[in-house]
Amino acid sequence: MSFSALGLAPGLLRAVAAQGYTLPTPVQREAIPHVLAGRDLMAGAQTGTGKTAAFVLPMLQRLAASERPGQRRIRALILAPTRELALQVEESVRVYGANSRRSTTIYGGVGFVGQVNALRRNPEIVVATPGRLLDHARQRTIDLSGVEILVLDEADRMLDMGFIRDIRAILALLPAKRQNLLFSATFSNEIRNLAQGLLTAPASVQVTPPNTPIALVRQLVHPVDRHRKRELLSHLVRTHAIEQALVFTRTKHGANKLAEQLWEDGIATAAIHGNKSQPQRIRALADFKAGRVTLLIATEVAARGLDIESLPHVVNYELPMVANDYVHRIGRTGRAGLEGDAISLVCVDEGPMLRDIERLLGSSIPTEVVPGFEPDPSIRPEPIRLRTGGGGGGRMPHRQAARPSPMAQKRPRRFGDRASRPGHAARAGIGNRSGRWTALPGERTRR
Repeated sequence: MSFSALGLAPGLLRAVAAQGYTLPTPVQREAIPHVLAGRDLMAGAQTGTGKTAAFVLPMLQRLAASERPGQRRIRALILAPTRELALQVEESVRVYGANSRRSTTIYGGVGFVGQVNALRRNPEIVVATPGRLLDHARQRTIDLSGVEILVLDEADRMLDMGFIRDIRAILALLPAKRQNLLFSATFSNEIRNLAQGLLTAPASVQVTPPNTPIALVRQLVHPVDRHRKRELLSHLVRTHAIEQALVFTRTKHGANKLAEQLWEDGIATAAIHGNKSQPQRIRALADFKAGRVTLLIATEVAARGLDIESLPHVVNYELPMVANDYVHRIGRTGRAGLEGDAISLVCVDEGPMLRDIERLLGSSIPTEVVPGFEPDPSIRPEPIRLRTGGGGGGRMPHRQAARPSPMAQKRPRRFGDRASRPGHAARAGIGNRSGRWTALPGERTRR
């Protein structure tokens, strides 16, 4: 099925073709006709499946069809969990709308006055994070009474980040009669409860099984002693086993420390987390996308919504405390029909976390010991303590939610496909695949 068969207007078809896409992805093929028909929608789709275009394209068409001369109000509101995702979605609005529809982004971490000025220019479409949007509502700098279409993008992540009260407060500001579109990678009871109160007789689209990793992600565990993780990561980069990677740590302090150590090792590295200003985060991400940075060190929350084309590797420098977050992390690679690698550096302390992840996946993850980095069997497991900012700790984190090495097959280019990166370099220095790595006696789950 081509885009022309979905009922999209000629101008939108030209915009899609200008981006080089000919075939819609499954979520686009299933969702677009429902949205064009004006139905509420509940869609299960992860980042990298083309979900943004699945709501942006039909939204633009519906707004154009019902446009009246002299309209000067916000007609569509898109809520996103992070600044980065909000910016990416608004860019799609501009690209596929050929700049014919006025739009702006509203998010925290930047000046308030500039956003007020943007709102005074009467945008038709607003893409916002919940907290900053409510700030504007309280200051009476935004009027949401004319919203015709509401989109909740990555709703599961917004709820995991604690935005449920903000979302409910925003819903109270909107007109009762509107079209509602909810996109979520997973459907917890909380998401279903939200959908029940939000959606009216919704159409349902499910293109990604909940709580499962993308099939094109090759997963691997490297057992290593806790004090040798950074050394092993440097080794994997120097031997070209890792070409470019998004590297996850559990804390902001850990991300900063690791980035500094890797710079000392001569590896171009940047860190991105909640304590970084928005300009710093944008610059770090731009350097990474341009290839000026080899490793982008990120915390869970900061990496949500990042859209990085042709990302070859994700590295779990530290396993997440919540097993489902592992699925979100590795979902940054293996996207849009391209293959990717997810490598986890696992020390003896993390044995219980690894077992929780494998239980969630329903299968074990292959294990490979890197020669020269064999774990010391005499090291005993220790409790995992978390710090934020660099202060002391022991506090457990909030529950957090969290994709591509090319090698794309020869087929018509689908919406969302990325260009292939150079072929994988040989995994020099890695061999001698061992049997399953088992935790030492005495391990216990940290709670």
